[in-house]
Amino acid sequence: MSVSFASDLAAPPVLRARNPLVDARTAFFAGHGWRGARAGRGLSEPSYAECLLEAEYGHSSTAAPPGAGTHLDETQSDTDPGPAGSAARLSRSDHLTASLRRACRLSVPVVPELLLAHRNAGLRGGAVVAEMWPGSVSRYGTRRAESALRSLLNRPDLDEPSTALLLDLATAAALRPLSSVETARLAADCGSRAGRHAAWRHLHALPGGAALLPGPDRAADAYEHLLLAGRPYITSPAGEGAVVAQAMLLGDLEAPGEGTSGGLGVLVGGLGDHLAGLDDIASVVTVVLAGLDALADDGRTVYERAPGHWIVRLPVDARGFPDSSQMHLHRPALAWWAERLLGALPRRPQVMHLRCTDDGSLALAEAAERLGSRVVFSATSDPHRQVADRLATEDTGHGPGELGPLRGDLHRIFVGDRLVERADTVIGVAGHCGADELVRHFPQLAKINGGTGPAAPAEGITPYRPGKDEQNLRRELVSALFARADSEDSLGPEDRKLPLFLCVGRMHPDKQQDMLVRAWVESGLCMRSTLVLVGGAATTENAYEQDMRRRIRAALAGHPTAAARSAVLPALPNRTVRRLQHALTDPSHGVLAPWYVCPSVKEDLGLALLEAMEAGMPTAGPRQGGVLQYLHDGVSGVLLDTSSEEKLSQGLLRMITLPAPDRHRLAAVGRDVVTSRYSIAAMAESLLDTYGVAGRGRRPEPWPDGRDDIAR
Repeated sequence: MSVSFASDLAAPPVLRARNPLVDARTAFFAGHGWRGARAGRGLSEPSYAECLLEAEYGHSSTAAPPGAGTHLDETQSDTDPGPAGSAARLSRSDHLTASLRRACRLSVPVVPELLLAHRNAGLRGGAVVAEMWPGSVSRYGTRRAESALRSLLNRPDLDEPSTALLLDLATAAALRPLSSVETARLAADCGSRAGRHAAWRHLHALPGGAALLPGPDRAADAYEHLLLAGRPYITSPAGEGAVVAQAMLLGDLEAPGEGTSGGLGVLVGGLGDHLAGLDDIASVVTVVLAGLDALADDGRTVYERAPGHWIVRLPVDARGFPDSSQMHLHRPALAWWAERLLGALPRRPQVMHLRCTDDGSLALAEAAERLGSRVVFSATSDPHRQVADRLATEDTGHGPGELGPLRGDLHRIFVGDRLVERADTVIGVAGHCGADELVRHFPQLAKINGGTGPAAPAEGITPYRPGKDEQNLRRELVSALFARADSEDSLGPEDRKLPLFLCVGRMHPDKQQDMLVRAWVESGLCMRSTLVLVGGAATTENAYEQDMRRRIRAALAGHPTAAARSAVLPALPNRTVRRLQHALTDPSHGVLAPWYVCPSVKEDLGLALLEAMEAGMPTAGPRQGGVLQYLHDGVSGVLLDTSSEEKLSQGLLRMITLPAPDRHRLAAVGRDVVTSRYSIAAMAESLLDTYGVAGRGRRPEPWPDGRDDIAR
C-alpha cells in the first residue's frame, strides 16, 4: 500500500498528552520534524530512548536525510552508551540504524556501495539494508549493484555473516556478481553454515549453478537435503476458483498451546478448513515453518490437512520454531523458500494474508511480490502500544540493560511500517483495538476509508462437532482429570464436588498463569475449589515454559492442599480441549461448578474464552484488549482486574460465590453471544470481500442446536 505524506506544512499537528513514540510518529508522517527530545526540557538532558526516536523520526518527511544518496549521518560518538551522562549521545550502530530506517521510510535511494557499507549497522541492520536494496538497485542500476557486491565478495577479510547477506541480496535482486564456478568455490571454502547455505541458494539461480551443487547425499541433515535437491514439483493444490494463502509462522499449527503457538494457530487452521470448502475457493494454502527436528521426523514440504486445505512447510535452519525476535536471522532464507515452494504450485496464490508484525511476514511479503500475489496485512498496535506506554512514563530512564528490548521493539515497529507499505490491503483486527487507536500508532493509515481507518473484519471460532462415541470420550477425559490427587496432572476423585477453575493457553509471562496460582493459593480459595491449567510443551520446553512452570511449582510449594487440588497438564489438541470444556458443563459427569478463567494481562480476541463460552461455561477474562467486545461484566461473563494478585483474588472470590442461577444465566447469555456473532463462517464471508473473491460459496453449516448436541 503506497503511503503519501501530508503536503501541508503550515502548522504542526495537534498532539495529545506527551507520549514520545506517538508524538514522533505523528509528526514524521505528517511531514514535520520531531524535536521532542529537547522541546520543553530547558537544560535537562533527553533520555537515550528519546534520542533514538529523534534520530529515526526527527527529520521532516519532505526532505531527504542529510547526505542521502552520498552518505548517511555519522554519529557523534563511537562509544556505547553508559549508565549516566552519555544517554544523549547515540552509539554509532544506533545512529546508523535509525538513519537507515528514516531513509527507508522516505523511499530515499542510497547508492549501493554506501548501503552495503552499513550492512552491519546494529543487530538488525542487515534487515534494513535488505528492505532498501531493491530501491538502490532500481535507482542506480544492476551493473553498479553487481560491481559493489563483487568488490566486497572478493575481499579476503570479508566476515562470514556479510558473505551470507551479500549473496542473499544478489539472489533476491536476480544479480550475478560472481559466476557459477566462483560461487561454488565460495560455498566450498565457506566456514559458516549460513554462508554455505546462502551460496547454495544463489547457485540455484545461476545458469548451470544447480549442476555445481553437492549431491543431496552430501547433506548434513534434512534441511540441507531439501536445499540441495532439485526444484520441487507439486501436483496439488489445483481446481477452479481462487487460491488463497495465509501464514502461521509462530509455533506449530497442529500443536496449539506449545511454545509460541497459541490461539492464532487455532484461528488460522479452522479458517483455512472452512474457506477451502467454499465453492469460489479452489484451495487454501497455509504457510508454516518446519525446523531441523520437525524435518528429521517428517521431510514433507506440502501436505493436505483437510480437503482443499494445504499446508506448505518452509524449512528453517533452527532446532525448533524461532519467535518474532529471531525472525530477522532467517528472513532471506524464508523469502527464498516461500518463492520456491509457492512458485512450484500448479497455481500460484492470488492473495497472501499476513497477520504478524515480524521479519517472517516481511519475507513472505517479499516472496508474494515476486510471485505476483496480492498482500493483505492485518495490522495491530503491538508492540507500539506497549512501547508508547513505557516511554510516556517520565521516570523511565531506559538504561543500557533496557536498550536491548527497546531496540527490538523499534525494529518491529519499523517492520510494521514496511508491511503497511508493501501491502495491497491493510485491515485491522476486530477487538484488538479501535480504529482510532490503530491510526494513532499507524498515522499513515489515517486517510483509509474516508478517514475512518482500516476496516476490521469479524473473527470467530469453528462450531464444535461432537464425534463418534462422544459421551464415552468425555467420560474418559473427566475420569482421567479426577484420577488421583497425588499426581501433578490430575485431581482427586473426591474433588468433583468442588468448584473448578479451568485455564487454557501457552505458558508465557503475558498469560500470567503463575499469578493465577498465587492468587488462588494466597487467598485461601485452594481450600474450597480446584484449579486446572492446560498448556506448554510436554517434552521440549522453551525458556518461557520452563520459567512459568518453575514459578507455578514455587507458588504451590509448602501448600500440600493446593498442590493436591491443582492439575497442570501439557497442551492438548484443540479438539480435546473443547471436548473437555463441553464435558465439564455436562451435569452427568458430576463437576459441581466449572468456570473458565483467563488471567492474561490482555487478550486480543481470546479464542479459548470464546470456545469456553460456546461450550456453555461461565467465563471470566481481563479488562484489557478485545475481550471487552463480547464479555460484558455481569451479563455474558465476569471481567477481572489482572493487574495484581490481590485484585485477581477478589475476582476469583466473586466468581466462586456467585449463586447458581446467576452463573447459569451468564453461561447461557455468553453462549448466545458467541453462536450469534462469532462464527468462522461470518469471518470467512467478510474476508472474501477483502480478498476480492466475488461469490459466497456454499451455505455454511449451522451451529449445533442446544447447549450440548451429542452426535447420534
